[in-house]
Amino acid sequence: MSYELTIEPLGQTIEVEEGQTILDAALRAGIYIPHACCHGLCATCKVQVTDGDVDHGEASTFALMDFEREEGKTLACCARLESDVTIEAEIEEDPDSLNLPIEDFDGEVIRIETLTPTIRGVWVKLDRPMQFQAGQYVNIELPELAGQSRAFSLASAPQSPDVVELNIRIVPGGQVTTWLHENLAVGGKIKITGPYGRFFVKKSANVPLIFMAGGSGLSSPKSMIEDLLAEGCTLPMTLVYGQRCRDELYYDAEFRALAAKHPNFTYVPALSSEPEGSDWNGARGFVHEAAKAHFDNDFRGHKAYLCGPPAMIEACISTLMQGRLYERDIYMEKFFSAADASQQLKSPLFKNI
Repeated sequence: MSYELTIEPLGQTIEVEEGQTILDAALRAGIYIPHACCHGLCATCKVQVTDGDVDHGEASTFALMDFEREEGKTLACCARLESDVTIEAEIEEDPDSLNLPIEDFDGEVIRIETLTPTIRGVWVKLDRPMQFQAGQYVNIELPELAGQSRAFSLASAPQSPDVVELNIRIVPGGQVTTWLHENLAVGGKIKITGPYGRFFVKKSANVPLIFMAGGSGLSSPKSMIEDLLAEGCTLPMTLVYGQRCRDELYYDAEFRALAAKHPNFTYVPALSSEPEGSDWNGARGFVHEAAKAHFDNDFRGHKAYLCGPPAMIEACISTLMQGRLYERDIYMEKFFSAADASQQLKSPLFKNI
């Protein structure tokens, strides 16, 4: 059984399967409803039901209060239709978005490489090409883990749509990442759903770009930079990438080669815990410190794209703003676990960050 969902102000009607959430149905139809946690906790996907009935599902009573339910509001990530429904949603128009529909893919692992002591590169051949924008992410599901899924950024560029690269960092105590590091082998089967996310280069802005990354947060900037260079982009672009020591600084040689080949690309690696007295002649310190020094604390006229752990992101945002680059020109990927979302890590003061 299915119902019809009409989404205003688009005036577009889509079919929703029984048990399918409003958000999942919209994304699979190529309609982007703003969302973040996907656990019914952050309220980013709140919409207004103007006609019909919905089951609010596991929406938190803090994210969706009782009086809001009475007013006809619901959370798209949890709500399921009980009749034909019409909603009003904040549909974001973005000239750089391809509005790609979410699809399911079957994949086979064809290559695994140890990139650092804690990060593995995994290459997956898909059953058909996946169209995506550099910077987007996918959810992977493993049959061996009873359908558990996790989100990973795509590290490969869109120019290779039938084989995707994932950089997977082992999370201490993490069941899925531990299994991926200890048990996943070439020939293994993976189900992939995507592409997800609104983290992609604002190419229409036509201004210089700064990429700031730490740890396995290098995935999205790697995809973005490779995509831009493959398209022949001549805008100045700078990657400031931080790790603790050289053993963890993966793809260093590849980025140095790109910088030597493309005059418009600058690579600034930074190590925060490299032993004193080593022959490292690059930047020492954290990503935000290296960026501040490289740009002499003046980031005006750029777009900045941030990927990495929360502490790095916060420090980079503060540094960029002190260097006169503000919210409208700063973008980051927002990955939320249920625990993260319950702590409301997303500031209500910012739209992009």
